[in-house]
Order: sequence, then structure tokens, then C-alpha cells
Amino acid sequence: MEQIDVRILDRDYRLAVSSDEKSKLIDAVRVVDDKMKAIRDAGRIAGIDRIAVMAALQLAHELITAQSASQPQTEAETGRRIRKMTDAIDAEMKRQESLF
Repeated sequence: MEQIDVRILDRDYRLAVSSDEKSKLIDAVRVVDDKMKAIRDAGRIAGIDRIAVMAALQLAHELITAQSASQPQTEAETGRRIRKMTDAIDAEMKRQESLF
């Protein structure tokens, strides 16, 4: 694992990443940063926490919509997938907190 420094919505973060996942993580950082900046620049939501939650919800919705187009799923399955993503995000955020 190596550590990389990234910038999301004008804040610096140090993230741990394996070398084979580094380019994907950098792409993900770019997507999240772009989404959060678009929400902030729209001016309807204040506070970085709210902007982050709205960005996460929008990205999750886009992901689910894209997956649904390729393979239909039940409402229960969608709920399970969202819970699984939420758990993974929570776990990663806790893991990343130890880097600061």
C-alpha cells in the first residue's frame, strides 16, 4: 500500500491505495471532486458535509441507474446494494481517518 495526496473540494486528503488500484482511485477522486464542485457551485446547498452527502447520493443513483439498464433488479436487491455501498463507504472513511 502506498499513500497518495489528493484534493477534493479544495481540501487535501491522504489516501492509502494499492499500486494496481491507484489509477482507478485517482479517477474516482476526479469524479467526486467534479460532482461536489457542481453541487457547491449551484449554490443551493451549504456546508461540506451536506455537499458530500448529496454527491454520494447522486453518484449512487447514477450507478444504480446504469446497472439497472444492463440488468433489472428487484427493489429489495437495490436496497441491499445501497446498504452494502454505505457500509463500504463508512468502513473506508474510518480506515482513512487513521491516516491523519
